[in-house]
Amino acid sequence: MAIDMSGEERISAPIEKVWAALNDPAVLKQCIPGCEKLEADREKGFSAAVTLKIGPIKARFAGEVELTNINPPLSYTIVGEGKGGIAGFAKGGADVVLAEEAPDLTVLTYTARADVRGKIAQLGNRLIQSTSKKLAGEFFARFNEVVSAR
Repeated sequence: MAIDMSGEERISAPIEKVWAALNDPAVLKQCIPGCEKLEADREKGFSAAVTLKIGPIKARFAGEVELTNINPPLSYTIVGEGKGGIAGFAKGGADVVLAEEAPDLTVLTYTARADVRGKIAQLGNRLIQSTSKKLAGEFFARFNEVVSAR
């Protein structure tokens, strides 16, 4: 089951600060819903463990994330895959773009796509889409709070 979503977040911080936060595992860990572990792994990636509840299914996903097309401090593509055992797996990516609107205002836009398979995919397209959008919204709202407060 394919999922596509996009969004924009206006962050009250300079573009360099937003870029640094997007590459900081400690910041990302506190912003990712259900994240138990996020560690820098290799030169351009992270290993992660996340527990999510989607409808009646609660699963722990372990996976790897890699950053590609890195263009500091303007953009990168994040690609990854997570396995949730019997619940299934998800893989996908997002293009993240930063634009400086003012010295202390950065606009972050993202376009994400994911492919979900296994038991979770059987829950239905509407539930998966709405849960994915909710999780993305929570991540970017929390990211905005954390970065703006620094």
